Amino acid sequence: MTVNSKHDGPIRRKDALDYHEFPRPGKVEVLPTKPLSTQRDLGLAYSPGVAEPCREIAADPQAAFRYTNRKNLVGIITNGTATLGLGDIGALASKPVMEGKAVLFKVLAGIDAFDIELDERDPDAFARCVKALEPTFGGINLEDIAAPHCFAIEERLRDELDIPVFHDDQHGTAIITGAALINALALQKKEIEEVRVVFAGAGAGAVACARLYESLGVKRDHITMVDIHGVIFEGREIDMDPYKGYFARKTDKRSLDEVMVDADVFVGLAAGGIISREMVASMAERPIIFALANPDPEIAYPEVMAVRDDAIMATGRSDYPNQVNNVLGFPFIFRGALDVGARRITESMKLAAVHALAALAREDVPEVVSEAYDESHIRFGPEYIIPKPFDPRVLLRLSPAIAEAAMAEGVARESVDLPTYVEALERLQGVSKGLMRRLINVAKREPKRIVFPEGTEDKIIKAAQILVDEGIACPILLGPVDVIRARAKELDIDLTGIELLDNERDPRFEELAHVYYRMRQRKGVTIADARDHLRSPEPYAMLLVHEGLADGVVSGVTRPYRESLKPALQIIGVDERQSRVAGMHVVVTRRGVKLFADTTVNIDPDADTLADIAIATADAARLFDLEPRVAMLSYTNFGASRHPDASRVAEATQIVKERRPNLNVDGEMQLEFATEADLRADKFAFSTLEGEANVLIFPDLNASNIGYKLLNQLGGAEVIGPILLGMRRPVNVLQFACSVPSIVHLTVVTCLRAQQLDRERDAR
Repeated sequence: MTVNSKHDGPIRRKDALDYHEFPRPGKVEVLPTKPLSTQRDLGLAYSPGVAEPCREIAADPQAAFRYTNRKNLVGIITNGTATLGLGDIGALASKPVMEGKAVLFKVLAGIDAFDIELDERDPDAFARCVKALEPTFGGINLEDIAAPHCFAIEERLRDELDIPVFHDDQHGTAIITGAALINALALQKKEIEEVRVVFAGAGAGAVACARLYESLGVKRDHITMVDIHGVIFEGREIDMDPYKGYFARKTDKRSLDEVMVDADVFVGLAAGGIISREMVASMAERPIIFALANPDPEIAYPEVMAVRDDAIMATGRSDYPNQVNNVLGFPFIFRGALDVGARRITESMKLAAVHALAALAREDVPEVVSEAYDESHIRFGPEYIIPKPFDPRVLLRLSPAIAEAAMAEGVARESVDLPTYVEALERLQGVSKGLMRRLINVAKREPKRIVFPEGTEDKIIKAAQILVDEGIACPILLGPVDVIRARAKELDIDLTGIELLDNERDPRFEELAHVYYRMRQRKGVTIADARDHLRSPEPYAMLLVHEGLADGVVSGVTRPYRESLKPALQIIGVDERQSRVAGMHVVVTRRGVKLFADTTVNIDPDADTLADIAIATADAARLFDLEPRVAMLSYTNFGASRHPDASRVAEATQIVKERRPNLNVDGEMQLEFATEADLRADKFAFSTLEGEANVLIFPDLNASNIGYKLLNQLGGAEVIGPILLGMRRPVNVLQFACSVPSIVHLTVVTCLRAQQLDRERDAR
């Protein structure tokens, strides 16, 4: 087992392999952007219609950016000679890394990317292959190519290609540490022209960082580079090349410990553990230390702090302050370059990225970022000199800076209006990005004890492991303990932190049986019946929550929904503030987060029930930081039909308005008018619904259940749920086809509901 960080939890070998293999191998796929359902579509997509854009491109090659995906397509190209911390593993073995990079391009910046692994070690031949691919791509991301070949390859391609070429291992690290250096120097009150910088490592990243630092103002004769053979000095012959030679110094010092004395800045791009406390202690006052080797830095953060509390430090790890992660750079650099059709990525564009990142770290940090990282006080200072890797604002600062610099330098094929461009990037980003991660980090602030009645099931055991690893909840698995242990062993799962409870052998069994008997004795239940019922884990789980011995229940993997719901209603019951329960799904779409209800409980609700469902769902919206905008859906709009089904929705709308006059709600209306505010305003200016609806109340269970499943199965929307609304205590019931992630997500929501109830109780 390897440990990533306190935030990410342990990453186990089997988990990583399963993630890459199931439900289908790999991490990426190709999806069409145009319909292909009719003969006409076929004629447009292929012969004869495809000839028209071909003719246009033949006449004007730049037209390829209009008529093909070239403008939004990046090639991630490697030969696998310097893969992550694995070294020279070859082209084929590096493919998972390149696929991962393609995923980051898409998720973070909306860029399509093809990974290409070239089994070619000769730099000239490699460069020729990449050059031959130029017509395919709008940009080239070179990746994991060993030095010194990577320098020659990039230089040649940059000169010969008319699209941006960017070797991320060089320039990504340089840009991010450059931003960190600017801010660290400001905090340490040092001038960049005066500082002395030591590099451990002389590969692609180190050379690129040193060159960029020189562009930022560090004097070249203030830079000392050390590799495995020692200091790079004038006249050295061992293992030299022109790129190292550029930084050769006239010095009689030959070892790392010698050059560390009185150094202001240390940049490590070498190997873990090579820096001692004594070396750190010998540095100048208020030192800056970037120990970037992964997974283990050249020296650990606690080691530095033990001898130099005046130091500012960054590493490549997320469990220490100031994580240097290239994901802060390459997706957004390419986004800006592609959007203006940049012909290359220039030095001024790189410097623009540096200053944009540095400036962003000095801004006030919004709550959404603090929540995502489970840190309540993120502010500019020694432990926050660069933005967090998944800060959503990076796209909105870095890409416009790149675009502006490209236009100013004259390497852009087209111009953009920057304010309009920022608005477009905001739409690309969408409000749904990172929803689950934000919810998880809220749950982690106060983990709750959640009972799983089906504790012997593989999916539940796997989910429980994730919940413990990420610190989300304290799971209690019900069932025969020996059976659970045996299944966990077969699954290679460590049960540390997971409570196992055999309800039939629980010392509290008899006491709880009498509690249940008193609850149900006037429903025909005898004490013998009570004991018999509680031998089933599901009612026992509900009783644990009813008695405050646990905080919530998640069940339903092995039983029909209504069978699992029955003991919840009998034992925990409906919240006295609600008249009935309802089911809700959170549907995360490209258009944002939508709440669908009722999706699981009320089959054919009357007007009063629909009104209750709408109010309960609107209240639940705030659990997800949504200001509810409620649409009461129908097949018709605002009285156009007098059919009883439509009239029932209209009546429900009126009831909601009477009960909650301040709620943003209207209906009955068709879906397109609920989700298109401009269309609704044009056709029905009288409508009281403001904005695009995010709470969709369906007229019956058929429509809602089919609706969310269609979006999930055919539309690719992420779905969280079903979430049971209206219960006195947190209970949620899964569905047969649930996956391990869906169990985890529903448990997160159960924890949030438990936290919410605690706050309400404390306020009373």
